[in-house]
Amino acid sequence: MDGPHEPADGTGAGTRTTGVTVEADGLGLKGPRGRVFRNIGFHAEAGSLIVIEGPSGSGRTCLLLALTGRMRPTEGRAKVGPHRLPRHMAAVRRVSALAHVPGVTDLDPALTVDEHLRERVLLQRRFGGSVRGALHGLLRLRGGRAAAADPRVDEALAAAGLDRGALPKGGRTAVRDLGRLEALRLSVALALIGRPLLLGVDDTDLKLAGAERAAAWSLLASVAAAGTTVLAVCSEAPEDVGGTGSPLHVLTLPDGDDDPALPDDDDPALPDDDDPALPDDDKETADALAEAGRT
Repeated sequence: MDGPHEPADGTGAGTRTTGVTVEADGLGLKGPRGRVFRNIGFHAEAGSLIVIEGPSGSGRTCLLLALTGRMRPTEGRAKVGPHRLPRHMAAVRRVSALAHVPGVTDLDPALTVDEHLRERVLLQRRFGGSVRGALHGLLRLRGGRAAAADPRVDEALAAAGLDRGALPKGGRTAVRDLGRLEALRLSVALALIGRPLLLGVDDTDLKLAGAERAAAWSLLASVAAAGTTVLAVCSEAPEDVGGTGSPLHVLTLPDGDDDPALPDDDDPALPDDDDPALPDDDKETADALAEAGRT
């Protein structure tokens, strides 16, 4: 094992997350609209910041979803800790979390910061965070104070650098009133409540510039430095990411070559421990399939 993992029910609070190794060899995906990405290969140690860099349409988001067990690659192989992809997608989903992924982890603009945090804690306690939206109607009715007092909330907020006291209305600030960097921090905090070993963040630099862009990268670098392996998607990463020097860069580039996928031991047609008709998280899987259309 690459390190201890916090159980979904929240027992073992205070256990330090030590991340997972991530590696890929010839990883590729070909969808109904053609090649999405191909020939991805790298090895990253636990606690690394892995930058997936490429222009829009280069398959960068689909690669993020594939490496976190939300989208099935069609060629090559990858490993997240001891779990092989695509054979052990469910296991990878259990040790990973997503943040800031359009269509998958969207924040509700009508809900407040505290309501999002309460929802995530309640979901984590009951379902390990695998079901989205089932408890929206309970947010104002029950469990609010208990969830807000959960030690994982303060831990996640501190790791994401989100100070509720500095927001216009504190925890009662609606998401629609957050700035882009604050919304990114909230999304990361929500993902970290489950103490994942692997954190995937999409569109890290979307519409951020100058000091805010630097702050976003500093945030992800600090999460990685604390032990969680981080996958961060962007169009162009700065040379010095959060003062960490040189993170691992994985490039995705538009590829017009439409050669058939090469066969390998993890043929996606083979049975595995993940029935594609019965995913762990129906919403994430459905959105992942839709994601293949825009990459």
